[in-house]
Amino acid sequence: MTLDRREFLQTAALGGLAVAVGPARLVATTPPSSRPIVPAFDLDEATIDQLQDGLRRGVYTARSLCERYLARIDAIDRRGPALRAVIETNPDALAIAARLDAERRAGQVRGALHGIPVLVKDNIATADRMQTTAGSLALVGAAAPRDAAVVRRLREAGAVIVGKTNLSEWANFRSNQSSSGWSGRGGQCRNPYALDRNPCGSSSGTGSAIAANLAAVGAGTETDGSVVCPSSAAGLVGIKPTLGLVSRRGIVPIAHSQDTAGPMTRTVRDAAILLGVLAGADREDAVTASGPGISDYTKFLDADGGGLKGATIGVARTKLMGYHPATDLLVAQALDVMRQQGATIVDPADIPHLGEYDDAELTVLLYEFKADVNAYLAEFAPGVPVKTLQDVIDFNAHNADREMPFFGQDLLLKAQAKGNLTTPEYVDALAKCRRLARDEGLMAVLDQHKLDAIVAPTGNPAWPIDLVNGDHFLGGSSTPAAVAGLAHVTVPAGDVFGLPVGLSFIGGPFSEPTLLKLAYAYEQATKLRRPPRFLATADLGVPRAPRP
Repeated sequence: MTLDRREFLQTAALGGLAVAVGPARLVATTPPSSRPIVPAFDLDEATIDQLQDGLRRGVYTARSLCERYLARIDAIDRRGPALRAVIETNPDALAIAARLDAERRAGQVRGALHGIPVLVKDNIATADRMQTTAGSLALVGAAAPRDAAVVRRLREAGAVIVGKTNLSEWANFRSNQSSSGWSGRGGQCRNPYALDRNPCGSSSGTGSAIAANLAAVGAGTETDGSVVCPSSAAGLVGIKPTLGLVSRRGIVPIAHSQDTAGPMTRTVRDAAILLGVLAGADREDAVTASGPGISDYTKFLDADGGGLKGATIGVARTKLMGYHPATDLLVAQALDVMRQQGATIVDPADIPHLGEYDDAELTVLLYEFKADVNAYLAEFAPGVPVKTLQDVIDFNAHNADREMPFFGQDLLLKAQAKGNLTTPEYVDALAKCRRLARDEGLMAVLDQHKLDAIVAPTGNPAWPIDLVNGDHFLGGSSTPAAVAGLAHVTVPAGDVFGLPVGLSFIGGPFSEPTLLKLAYAYEQATKLRRPPRFLATADLGVPRAPRP
């Protein structure tokens, strides 16, 4: 969660997403040239295909790759810029990699991720010597009795999970005044593009880590904005899949009606590879039974660059644009590229009912959080003193100096006060969300204009970290797809003062093949991702955005 949670909580007269919430604060004055020395890294921006080629040719082994990435984590996450993006490294990573090397030597290669170092968010259960805490000190010591479904799929595909990433505690569903990227266990994660800037949340650690090349690829989770916002802020490709494409089992929840895991990578092709591993039916998560059963999403990428030709793309402007002129300029330039690549642009193609279901969304999340967290703790968190949401609340109150030094737990308290999932308030709110966000919202505009996708800016450039006042969202486009349970892909669209901004492609149910085809064609036509420079603050010596 959370690109839009803060907006519908803080702004009574919200009217949607494109609402200014006041001037930015805590503007740093350190010159951009004053930054930590970051050592050169021979795997900088390496793709899965490049790493696999090196493994096949014997240039690397899985163990040597893990050694390199673990050294990188030590050099710039623990020391140097001190990103605080990785909450814990896997003490068994090198041993696992060595076993995968032995399999390769024996002629057994499991697939595209065989021997590839991967990071996963610390709300995804791993049945190993790492913990699964959602960033909360209340869950320290929690040893998951079994892997989350997505972790099992990663292991079966031969991935080496080298660590768990920091996150906004409880996936940023603890307080209205939170700073995205802060957790009691991990501290404040930093943005590698400008170290005083927020990485967005809640998959903040995965975003910063993959942008900074601390692993090949990473997995995040989203309820509303928590994959796409940190991906946008870190110059990454992020996929928020259709609800039901990826199993939710074993992920510390917010709400089962919106939760999903998704890829966070530096290229569209890597995202397609990872999605093919994460996606699939899980008999313990009934919603996945309706999935398309696709295991290879790379086949939808047009190697000849023709993925945009003949596509019909709508532009969602009302309430999703207009909150930041430089961001709007990047979208205008993206539309020009798409036209040049042969797409038909329907402008505007506004999404109905934006802002009309924000209160209902929050109601749904509060009810489901209470029910789902209690169920998760009962199954996946044995051996810790907290057994219920009320126990978590009590733990935080008793450990306020460590858990609540900057902001409280008002959302946990509101959730605990709710009833069960048969309460009419919940039932009515869920029905309202499905009707306005999906049936009369995204699906209506997609069908009306016969669109392949809708585009909008993913969000504003990263704001300064502010532990006093919390986050400074200006706007974003995560909520329609999140509430509707539909597909959303973000891809780099450029930068503003050196801070990345993403472009969102939003589609219908299980439209990931189409969205990836479009995003790949746009990526190949623009190649706008730039590696982070670990500046002390935004690069105020450059124009706000490329000139038209």
